[in-house]
Amino acid sequence: MPRFAFQIEYHGAPFAGWQRQADQPSVQGAIEAALAKLEPGPHTIAAAGRTDAGVHGLAQVAHADLQKDWDPFRLSEALNFHLKPNPVSILQVAQVSEDWHARFSAVERRYLFRLLSRRAPATHDKGLVWQVGHTLDLAPMQEAAQHLLGRHDFTTFRSSICQADSPVRTLDALEITQHAVPHGDEFRFHVRARSFLHNQVRSFVGTLERVGAGSWEPGDVKAALEARDRAACGPVCPPEGLYLAGVGYPDDPFTPR
Repeated sequence: MPRFAFQIEYHGAPFAGWQRQADQPSVQGAIEAALAKLEPGPHTIAAAGRTDAGVHGLAQVAHADLQKDWDPFRLSEALNFHLKPNPVSILQVAQVSEDWHARFSAVERRYLFRLLSRRAPATHDKGLVWQVGHTLDLAPMQEAAQHLLGRHDFTTFRSSICQADSPVRTLDALEITQHAVPHGDEFRFHVRARSFLHNQVRSFVGTLERVGAGSWEPGDVKAALEARDRAACGPVCPPEGLYLAGVGYPDDPFTPR
């Protein structure tokens, strides 16, 4: 059976998350239903990461085994036709080896979080950013973020229902940039690691926002990390500003050869 990799973009608002659920809409369920229109029967796709309800995808990656040896372009076109009207788009399809796995072959995940600082409510970006009504200071947030880089026990910054065997992870990058928007500023958090704990990025951003607002000092983030205690975490921010921005592989199947 030929195996195909999919690069996927989606708006997370209508879904209860990536993972298929019996009684609620999911991104996985929408794609599997579209596959069933092309090849009748049950389908199961495996993804690089399971995003929560309300989280968006810019370049999620998944794979599936199919019966037919599809032309990748025709497969992407057919899937996009059958995905309508769901806010899900297959950006690229590539045929991969039978031992290639969207999750286990990945060597890094990249997330983007968008934080809007302005009084006037978001209109065009409603549901796509986390909005706060006060100003934020970039430099202290950047200073605080440095304490989170490297290999640590991230117990403080993971959900109490996280199912990972270990809280130890290596954070490779956490870069924060500031961009002027009409009557405010957008802060973008670019985060990169091999793997993440449940709610880790949202816990980072919610805590760093407190630093930008002046409620925390940069050193307080270091103390929270070293506490290894979920109670030491700042507020966990809402999901609508979070995007799975990309997945890295040693041999990227979507790179033109």
